[in-house]
Amino acid sequence: MIQTISLKKLRPQLPGLINAVSQRWDRFILTKRGEPKAILLSTEDYEGLLETLDILEDKAGMKRLKRAKSQLAKGQTRSLEDIRNSLKRGL
Repeated sequence: MIQTISLKKLRPQLPGLINAVSQRWDRFILTKRGEPKAILLSTEDYEGLLETLDILEDKAGMKRLKRAKSQLAKGQTRSLEDIRNSLKRGL
């Protein structure tokens, strides 16, 4: 959940907000004089966002992902057992 909090209110509540961010994945928009200035989110959340950006920037990877989604929608799938057998045979 994204919430908005002013810097004035942030200072005394910071320990509790850190817990909310790290334990419940809450996100906060920090404002100064009513203007959004920063975001408070967990490091895991931040790293996930960066990883998503990296994936989206990889044009070849995105092409493979789109092809895989299309194949899945068409039912063009293989079982894990089939894949393992193929790997054992060196195919």
